[in-house]
Amino acid sequence: MKECYLYQKSGDYTVCATCNHRCRIAPYKRGLCGVRENQKGKLYSLIYGRIIAENIDPIEKKPLFHFMPGTHSLSIASVGCNFRCLWCQNWDISQCTKENIDRTEFTNTMGVEMEPEQIVQHAKRASCPSISYTYTEPTIFLEFALDTMKLAQKEKLKNVWVSNGYMTKETLDLISPYLDAINIDLKGFSEENYLKYSGAKLQPVLDNIKEFYKRKIHLEVTTLIIPGINDDAKQLQGIANFLARISKNIPWHISRFFPAYKMTDTPITPIETLELAEKLGKYAGLKYIHLGNI
Repeated sequence: MKECYLYQKSGDYTVCATCNHRCRIAPYKRGLCGVRENQKGKLYSLIYGRIIAENIDPIEKKPLFHFMPGTHSLSIASVGCNFRCLWCQNWDISQCTKENIDRTEFTNTMGVEMEPEQIVQHAKRASCPSISYTYTEPTIFLEFALDTMKLAQKEKLKNVWVSNGYMTKETLDLISPYLDAINIDLKGFSEENYLKYSGAKLQPVLDNIKEFYKRKIHLEVTTLIIPGINDDAKQLQGIANFLARISKNIPWHISRFFPAYKMTDTPITPIETLELAEKLGKYAGLKYIHLGNI
């Protein structure tokens, strides 16, 4: 276990400041992500150094098409997520911590124990010029990610996050000096749908997209288009216009949905819907639009 970097004490409670849920956690309880626990007034990460996935991926798989194209990235993840998206493609490792898992299970079953130094060594040994914190949500394994990022930067490796964009400003301030690129998953343009399907609010994600661009961290945005949820022209136009107002140079990845997790009865996204989003993006003035999963 590792004491969390960002939290405040409130009597016997702890208030996590890592993501915008800002969970107020009672003694011996955990936050919404399921991996941060209040122990005697101190907040601990239960997954520090517990790696559930490690792979070498093309950087384009993140997806990042305009950052170090043609290279490979060592990709790592821990279990857990601060969202509960009903369509999650990696639900088996992102949602497993929402159950009432005994603390010893994190040690025994939730990944392989590694140190930040090992991750950096693996990247260098595989000739990967970057490390990606991905698959689940890197915000919830902030402590391990940040420790690894600092070592990676010293070794001239780039750091990449693939994120839902729900981190707090405090987290953003911590990672910004070491973060080179990020892909943020913008899941729609409806506050109601964000709350209903992901259990989070839209505005913090929009604010962070603006902030990452302002801080000159390479930014690309992905939207998985899901029939009946975020495929209407109003939402698609809203996303396109929002990105274009920040910069017409922000790449927008429009991805096709395939049934998964709790949405196995939802149909595959028609190609025509992706083409509509592409048309709306071009109309808004976006220069780089990429269709995915087709």
